[in-house]
Formats: sequence, C-alpha cells, structure tokens
Amino acid sequence: MYAILIFLHSVTRWLVLASLVYAIFNALRGWLSGRHFTRSDDKVRHITATIAHVQLAIGFVLYFNSPFVLYFRQHYHEAVKQLPYLFFGIIHIGMMTVAVVLITIGSSVAKRCKTDEQKFKTMAIWFIIALLIIFISIPWPFSPLAQRPFLRTF
Repeated sequence: MYAILIFLHSVTRWLVLASLVYAIFNALRGWLSGRHFTRSDDKVRHITATIAHVQLAIGFVLYFNSPFVLYFRQHYHEAVKQLPYLFFGIIHIGMMTVAVVLITIGSSVAKRCKTDEQKFKTMAIWFIIALLIIFISIPWPFSPLAQRPFLRTF
C-alpha cells in the first residue's frame, strides 16, 4: 500500500503543478486583458482546487502510513536534528497544508467576487502564493532540505 501511495502522490504532484500553472496563466491573461470570466474559467478554478485537495488527502494518508514519519514521531528528539526527518515530519506536511488552504481560500473568494477582473486577480494572487510555497516544499532532487526523484515508481 505504501508504494502505491508514494506513486500516486508523486504523479498527482505533477497534476497539481500543471493545473496551478495553467490556472495562474489563465487568471493573469484574463486579469490583464480585461476579458469576461467564463464558465470555462470557473471550471479551471474548481478543477485546480479539487486536484490540490486530492493531493492533500493522499499526502495525509501517506503521512500517517510512512515509516519515515513514524520514525520521526517515535524518535522526535533525535530525528528533529536531521533535516530530512524534520522536513518530512513537519515542514513538508505543514507547508503543503498551508498551500492547499491558500488555494481553497483563493478559489472560494474568487467564486464570490462581483466583477470578472476581481475574480481573475484574486485567483492569480492566491494561486501564485500557493505555488511558491509548493515549489519550496517539494523534495526536488536538487533541494537542500530533502531529495527525492522527479517521479517515484513502484
């Protein structure tokens, strides 16, 4: 089960990134061009938030089933001194949760905005902030915090 969760979490990461980048591009284009917020734009907003929520749910299941995190919780005083354990035990889950909360807030606020410009602007700002947090919080192969491959396999 753990290997399947790791794989799903790794694949879904790319869906989150792709949908966020597309939603941000779409929001910036709409905001700067002054175009109308269409049903298609609303679907992009909704699908992006949904993918982020699915990823967070997979991440929480993975977090509570990870032997890495289990070691962190059982040996907290030693593990907190080692950056990879600290990263996966606290930093990764905390920052990703914050990022998804920001996506949720941005999506919800944009949905309720009165003007099309406000909808696009709200999405762009909240989603960009969330994307920056996500980029920092992903264990890239080149990350100084913790390294993982671009795609985890079985």
